Parts: sequence; structure tokens; C-alpha cells
Amino acid sequence: MMYLAEAAPGTHPLTSICGDGSASLLVLRFYYCAITLDTLVSSGIAIVITMAIAFYVARQLRPEKPGKLQMVLELLLGYVRGLVRESVAEDATFIIPIAATIGLYILVANWLEFFPLAFSAYVRPANADLNQTLAMALVVILIVQWYSIRALGWVGYLRRFTKPFELPIWARVLFIPLNILEELIKPITLSLRLFGNIFAGVLMVYLLSLWFQAAVYWAPVSVVGLVLWKFFDVFFVGSLQAFIFMLLTVMYFGAAREGLEEEHGAHAPASHHADRAPAAPTATSN
Repeated sequence: MMYLAEAAPGTHPLTSICGDGSASLLVLRFYYCAITLDTLVSSGIAIVITMAIAFYVARQLRPEKPGKLQMVLELLLGYVRGLVRESVAEDATFIIPIAATIGLYILVANWLEFFPLAFSAYVRPANADLNQTLAMALVVILIVQWYSIRALGWVGYLRRFTKPFELPIWARVLFIPLNILEELIKPITLSLRLFGNIFAGVLMVYLLSLWFQAAVYWAPVSVVGLVLWKFFDVFFVGSLQAFIFMLLTVMYFGAAREGLEEEHGAHAPASHHADRAPAAPTATSN
């Protein structure tokens, strides 16, 4: 059957592109570099499809009579826009294309899993590779750190690591290691959540394939069970994980502004103070 997994899922095979595979930690010189070819091919296909969808909708854009695909993408974009306004700020519009693109790309990459595994040895779920999910998470967290410095200034950014702000300063100092650890763990948890769910789906397909090959007399039941699982795993779990990754991306941007309200903007850059409406002039008597 076309959906059967021929081998147990595991580490993605590395393709060496330079060096001889040796490394010397004592002199901090590394001679080995390699790529996971199947992940690059799968992610490349997902990127092309994501861009094709975006450009197709842009070319077929009809405000007076939108098509079904345009309506779906506008619904997604409207939700992200509202989420950014509520969770981050009205003027943080640059987050909208970041979050929406990440959500659409992960959705496409996850849905590619529905294609038969036997279709190609190099077309596998890209997000079942930790290298892929960790790279996306690191990019998100680095942009979040940049935004936090931009929104709060260096003083406000460093002050974030002393929360909870309602405690006295001597007690807040004790929380600095925990807050730093929390920030370092964010990309790890963000990447592992997506990787774990997609990899579990691939592993489940392999286990169902073993049962299908063993249960000769129950072959029709096995086929139905495998197809039903693929539908559930790809279209429900895959879509849910794309939504969660996008949602957490926006939430992290919101957390990057922590401390701005508590300080009443005292540590924010001058641009944030300029956004405030000027106080109404008081009436004076002659």
C-alpha cells in the first residue's frame, strides 16, 4: 500500500558537503558540515507552495467578489491582526506578516505529510526534523528580543529579567536566574512541541504499517484505520500545531513588552511617549 512506512522513523540521514567528519574540541576547530537533504527538499517544496498560494491570491484579489481561498486567507489574516492588536500593540503591525506567514508555511508543510511516503525518499514531513523546528523557533525568539529592546530600551529590557515587578527589589534579584532560564527555554519548548507532535504522527504510521503487514486477514480494516489516522493526524493535528506555533509567536511578542505599563512608560524610548495624546490645556482666567 502507498501509505506504508518502509522503515522506522528516526534521525534524518546527513549528507556531508565538506570536511572529513572529524573534529577537534581542544582547538575549537570543526571540519565536519552536513545537511539533511530530505528536510531541505520537503521544506523547499512547502516554501514554493506557500509562496504560490500567496501570489495566486494576490493576483486574483477581488474585494467586491472574493473567492473561497481569498476568504480563508483573509479570515486568517484578520484573526492574526486582531490578536496582535489585543496581545501586543496597535502599532506592532510588522508582527502580522511574520505570524501569518509562519502559520501558513507550517500548515502547508504539515499537510504535505498526507502524500504517500513512497512518493519519494526525499519528501517527508519537514517538521518531523528538530533542525527545522528549532531553526524557526530561534528566528522567532531573536526577533522577539530585538522588539523588546526597541520597545523598552536597554534599561527596560534588562528590567524584564527582574519580574515579578510587584516584589521589592531585593526579592526580584533572586528571580533573575529563573527569568533568564525561562527566556532560554522558549525556543526549545516552541520547537519541541511542533517536532514532537509531527514526529509522533510519522511514528504512528510506521506502527500501523507493521500491524497491516502482520494482520493479513484484517487487511481491509488496517487500510481503513491507516487512512483515517492520516486524515486525523495531517488535517487536524497538523493544522492545530500550525495554529499553536503562530499563536505562541504573537504571545511572545506580547511578553516582550512586559514592564512597559508598570513603569508608566518611564523606560520606554521617546517614540512611545510621542504616541500619547497631549494633555488638554487648562483654562486660565485673566
